[in-house]
Amino acid sequence: MLKITVPASSANLGAGFDALGIALTLYNRVWMEEEDGCRIETLDGLPVPADETNMIYHTARVLYSRCGRPFRGLHIVQENNIPMTRGLGSSSACLAAGLLGANTLMGSPLSRADLSDLAAELEGHPDNTAPALLGGLVTAVMDGGRVYTVSVPVSDRIRFAVFIPDFELKTEVARAALPDRVSRADAVYNLSRTALMTASLFSGSLENLRVAVQDRLHQPHRFPLIPGAEQVFYIAYGLGAYAAAISGAGPSILAIIDRDAEDFSARAEQQLQKAGLTGWQVRLLGCDTRGAHVTFDSQPERAVS
Repeated sequence: MLKITVPASSANLGAGFDALGIALTLYNRVWMEEEDGCRIETLDGLPVPADETNMIYHTARVLYSRCGRPFRGLHIVQENNIPMTRGLGSSSACLAAGLLGANTLMGSPLSRADLSDLAAELEGHPDNTAPALLGGLVTAVMDGGRVYTVSVPVSDRIRFAVFIPDFELKTEVARAALPDRVSRADAVYNLSRTALMTASLFSGSLENLRVAVQDRLHQPHRFPLIPGAEQVFYIAYGLGAYAAAISGAGPSILAIIDRDAEDFSARAEQQLQKAGLTGWQVRLLGCDTRGAHVTFDSQPERAVS
């Protein structure tokens, strides 16, 4: 079987709405092989669609059709480590796994750039799909059906603390909260900070991050949808975070912290308890620089149907 490993991702990074994303060292793993019919299993018992509506299966089938190849069916085994509907790119990870796995099974007729174009088409925007496929800090733009990307590593002086709540926030709900129009002043405000964020993360100019992460386009409208979000920001900054932002559409919160802040997670969880935010957990992650990749002749340890 093929084994496809796909990183989580955090989109926007504050001001970079639908344009910036970063791959994180938290991974879904998918095993895939051609087989007559549809057989889908999990290693963790999490409820996933076990029929042809499964996103990985459906995406793979779409790619076979786009390439004009006959489709027999697939045997898929999933290991789901990226929390679903938490703003950490779980759906993009499924898209990336389906596309990369199917492309490999067909002998790789499409380039990674082609897969990135199709992933963004299926997802509707490239800010999670591009880092999932490419790794690193990614600036992505869709134009004329194509995705134009630049992926760069980030400074080794930082890592990321992800505050993950025990409740969901569906992307369509978070998007519905946004206004249809923005002022020129707000557009310029975000454009300047997006450029500053990209340059600062790459160069290690960490003193800029607290300003670079500021946003007027989406976060003010999404805060009311995330109970406790403002308290989480207060806790993150109080513990010395360089920056904090809603991760993607939320509800998770991404904080950029110093690489040497080994006790950040424990201290943050203590502060969360004191604030009565008992449903939140904190994960310390790095920046994944490889993106989705395939290992050949791999077998899952066990599977739960």
